[in-house]
Amino acid sequence: MLQLRNGFHRRPPVGAGHLTVEYDPRPSAVREARAQVRRQLEGWGVAGQDELLDTAELLVSELATNALLHSASRFRVTLSAARGVIRCEVQDTGRRTPQVLEAGSSESGRGMFLVDALARRWGCHQDGQRKTVWFEL
Repeated sequence: MLQLRNGFHRRPPVGAGHLTVEYDPRPSAVREARAQVRRQLEGWGVAGQDELLDTAELLVSELATNALLHSASRFRVTLSAARGVIRCEVQDTGRRTPQVLEAGSSESGRGMFLVDALARRWGCHQDGQRKTVWFEL
């Protein structure tokens, strides 16, 4: 469920549905994916819920960055909303399963720690040549 500041719950509008965008493997793609997710969520009526929007942006940024760094191939971001749950999937050609690392002083490796800490649920599955990492809010 989406939590509003006044304590009431609100579901995304019926038919809010689904968005899929494919990105070329370039650094600006991460910024583009973040912006697209925010625009889509705002279009689905999530505007004004800054914490949810910020979290979705942060987590899609982490997954898109992992796709860019570890697969160096085009990657696909799919965003959906149903029954009060927002789900984001990032699919790439990488074979490496993401691991949650301790949040230490290293410059990298903390992305999945953030996903694990902030998402309601998350997971990963391999389908042939493609890997999909997803989270739900």
